[in-house]
Amino acid sequence: MARYSGPQCRICRRETEKLFLKGDRCFTEKCAVERRQYPPGQHGQRRGKLSDYGVQLREKQKVRNSYGVLERQFRKCFHQATRRKGVTGVVLLQIMETRLDNVVYRMGFAPNRTSARQLVCHGHVMVNGREVNIPSCAMVKGSLVEVKEASRNIPLIVESIAKAEQRGIPAWVEVDFQNFKGKVAEIPEREEIQLPAQEQLIVELYSK
Repeated sequence: MARYSGPQCRICRRETEKLFLKGDRCFTEKCAVERRQYPPGQHGQRRGKLSDYGVQLREKQKVRNSYGVLERQFRKCFHQATRRKGVTGVVLLQIMETRLDNVVYRMGFAPNRTSARQLVCHGHVMVNGREVNIPSCAMVKGSLVEVKEASRNIPLIVESIAKAEQRGIPAWVEVDFQNFKGKVAEIPEREEIQLPAQEQLIVELYSK
């Protein structure tokens, strides 16, 4: 399965809520969800009630698309969550939330997860003093993330940091914008994960 390369706003409209895939645009009146609050397509305004399976599927797609991962990757993360202690749905979200690309985004070094993934893949990010170019790399409590010194003048990073307060920085990360560094202070609890999702529906879907 190839990675989706179409309009990001179309994904948000399909879920009829903001997934903040376009960064700053999502906070303006240009947001597609604000302008057209119905699914895309010819029959978007006439779609009927979803079945129980349809509701579960849409919830899974919403979470998967929010973090920008493919089905195979997402299913792998789910199987990891089933083998760990705790509530499977919450553990799944914690796994997704502590991916390196998402941590870079949450710390404010990138305007969205797509840009954060690109920064990681191009070698602009260091973890605990070493360059890491794997977006799915799992961060743990105490992980130190920083932008390489040679990359700190990249306009995308500078502009994102300037607007980070508007987007908000979660409490489970500590960020030193002056030195382009951040730390994973804690593994986020469910109430700290800024994603409006019903993770139990995903567990029910994959448990069939």
